[in-house]
Amino acid sequence: MKRFHVHVAVKDLESSIRFYSSIFAHAPTVTKPDYAKWMLEDPRVNFAISTRSAELGINHLGFQVDNDAELAGMREQLTTADVSLQEEHGVACCYARSDKYWVTDPTGIAWETFHSLGSVPVFGEADSDAAAAASCGRSDQVEAGGCCAPSATPAAPAGGCCS
Repeated sequence: MKRFHVHVAVKDLESSIRFYSSIFAHAPTVTKPDYAKWMLEDPRVNFAISTRSAELGINHLGFQVDNDAELAGMREQLTTADVSLQEEHGVACCYARSDKYWVTDPTGIAWETFHSLGSVPVFGEADSDAAAAASCGRSDQVEAGGCCAPSATPAAPAGGCCS
């Protein structure tokens, strides 16, 4: 079953955690020094916030799937919607290792579709932007839009990330 994903870049993580915890009536499922995530069931959404982006607001939207078969099915839909689909396998970002696809909507909003393979201590581990980009496996990401959106995705603000 798919889960809607929203990632918002925030200025003040602590006050944002209080705000969203009140709205969702739940504490975050994951809390790190620069990141928090709620895995909600009603509505079924993976809602993440982080302080890693230069631009505040929606970083990207997407769908989290439960298995490889769902990811493959979504690939077909995404290919139909956007010929510039970018595919990534086993990338580490936002404290998770995932297989994913990226597309960009007509207004420039990045959409990530992913299947998480497990957690990793990556996003937020490095003090420098270069080290953070290297931890994502792509040293070009800092200049091009940050971890973890592909460099060709125009909507990914500097320092932005993923799931």
